Amino acid sequence: MLRHMILVGLTGGVATGKSTVAGMFEQCGAVVIDADQLARDVVRPGKPAWREIVRLFGKAVLNPDRSLNRQALAAIVFRHPAKRRALEVIIHPRVAREQVRLTRQAARVDPHAVVIYDVPLLFEAGIDKRVDHTIVVTADRNTQISRLKKRNGLSRAEALRRINSQMPLAKKIRRADQVLHGTLPRPTLRKQVGQLFTSLRILA
Repeated sequence: MLRHMILVGLTGGVATGKSTVAGMFEQCGAVVIDADQLARDVVRPGKPAWREIVRLFGKAVLNPDRSLNRQALAAIVFRHPAKRRALEVIIHPRVAREQVRLTRQAARVDPHAVVIYDVPLLFEAGIDKRVDHTIVVTADRNTQISRLKKRNGLSRAEALRRINSQMPLAKKIRRADQVLHGTLPRPTLRKQVGQLFTSLRILA
C-alpha cells in the first residue's frame, strides 16, 4: 500500500482543551493548521471578507485600528443565529480554501505528514467529510463553564449560551474516530496524544 499524508480533523466543545491537545500534537511532529487563526487572517482590515462583515454588521464591530472586535461580533452572533449563519457564509469558504492550500504545502514538504486541522465546527460545517480521521476532545460541562468564566470573563449565562450554540458533545463523540479527555492530568493526556500520533504516523 502506498503511504501518503493523513489529514486529521481535531475538534471538541468550547473550552474542552482542544488547543492544548493541538499543541501536544505539534510537539510530537504533526503539522497543525488552526482554523481560528485562518479565520483571523481572512478578516484582516481591507480584505474582501472584512469589507463584507463591515457592510453587514456596521462599524460598531471594529476596533479603533479598524481590526474586527471579535468580542463585539461574538456578542451579536451568539444571540442571533441568522446573523451567525451569515457570518459563517462569509468566512467559511475562504478558510476552507486556505486550509487546502496549507495542507498541500505540508504534503509537498513531507509526503507522510500527519496534518492536524484544529477546527471547532468540524461536524457542523461538514468538514469531517474532507478529512481521513476525526478526534474529539471532551470535558464535562462544569469544567467548560468554569474555564470560560476564567478565560473569557463570561458570566455563567453567557458561557452556557456559547456552549449551547455548538453541536452537543455527546453527538460529536458518537461521530468521532477517537476521543480524548481534556480534563486528564497533562502528563497522561500528553502520553495519549503521543500514542495516537504514532498510530496516525503508521497510517500516513
